[in-house]
Amino acid sequence: MTSNIQLNDTNVGTGNALADRITSVRGLTEGLATGLSDADATVQSMDDASPAKWHLAHTTWFFETMILKENLEGYVVFDVRFPYLFNSYYEALGARHPRPLRGLLTRPSLDTVLAYRAHVDDGLQALMANPVSPDVEELLVLGIHHEQQHQELLLTDILHLFAQNPLRPAYRPGMPLDVDTRGAPGLHWTEFDGGRQTVGYRGDGFAFDCEGPSHDRLVEPFRLASRCVTNAEWIEFIAAGGYQSAMLWLSDGWATVNLEGWTAPFYWENRDGQWWSMTLRGAQPVDPNAPVAHISYFEADAFATFARRRLPTEFEWELASHTVPLDGKFNMLASDRLRPATARGDGLAQMFGDVWEWTRSAFSAYPGYKPDPGAVGEYNGKFMNGQYVLKGGSCVTPPDHIRRSYRNFFQPDKRWQFSGVRLAEDL
Repeated sequence: MTSNIQLNDTNVGTGNALADRITSVRGLTEGLATGLSDADATVQSMDDASPAKWHLAHTTWFFETMILKENLEGYVVFDVRFPYLFNSYYEALGARHPRPLRGLLTRPSLDTVLAYRAHVDDGLQALMANPVSPDVEELLVLGIHHEQQHQELLLTDILHLFAQNPLRPAYRPGMPLDVDTRGAPGLHWTEFDGGRQTVGYRGDGFAFDCEGPSHDRLVEPFRLASRCVTNAEWIEFIAAGGYQSAMLWLSDGWATVNLEGWTAPFYWENRDGQWWSMTLRGAQPVDPNAPVAHISYFEADAFATFARRRLPTEFEWELASHTVPLDGKFNMLASDRLRPATARGDGLAQMFGDVWEWTRSAFSAYPGYKPDPGAVGEYNGKFMNGQYVLKGGSCVTPPDHIRRSYRNFFQPDKRWQFSGVRLAEDL
């Protein structure tokens, strides 16, 4: 197999280390689903979201279909009907259940899906009891990172589901809002000279194929804001008529605002003059100091216009990120906060974690990019149109899953992810 997926993952070795890593990641996914009822795990709240039960099964289907069926002698498929139910978008692997109808899968039950996971986990351990080929190891590492993507999606999809419930149930027990009385730090600007810069994956760990090849870009001198835009600043945007001012918006954005009736970020509601937001810890007052979250590219761009700034390009963001140690000291999934936090520290804060940061860069192929042949080649390349790049991870991203070169991507109207904005300007 010829692959663009990069190995040499600093968190994944070979043999027992790889087996332990898979066990850890798979265990975390099930831990995230702990406490969900069969009903919680079955319902699909919109076409873009998937039920928790489907995430649990799809990540398992990936390991079974991509690896075990072809590489573990004597492996018996758990249920021959499951490939149809839990294939996502892999045309090369056959027909599949329509995405908008995933919430109608009341069967198999959550217990059966967990049994499916156990069956595949046993197969994975049997496979790795002996040395595996480089091609198989490559697929196993891809499976780990694929599952970590779905860990974040599982949480954002549960948040969307629970937000539709008038009871506003909490995914995890509520925690005090703990608003920092010092407020958010003032907004400062860091200058970068630009010039010819190398961007993209540089061979220092795992990367998805769309993160490379590494190549040079000419970056003009620019400034980047020291932190993300806060909820307090977004409330000022609302009060100034930001959602009613057509001149701030891209044409498609203004059409979407009017079609959808947007007046505030997703999950926000005004209760007697105070803004509240639905969170994974239930409905809470909006923290004025925390980064605004759950905004679309259209909203991010409109706010930047309102502020007389612009969004950074993904290349500017990546260049700036090299001034920030990627040392894990960020508000990501491991912190268990499950919501964005106030910026702290010197220099560029919140570059990793808290909220995915919209860039003005379209998600497209880097020079020299070639998708893999077969099903693995459908992972990213087929989505390179009509989407924008986000950088940096969020408060529900696994911390060992993020990289400077990581390219998340969504269509410009999407808001259910933990997406926010950092401003930039030309020098």
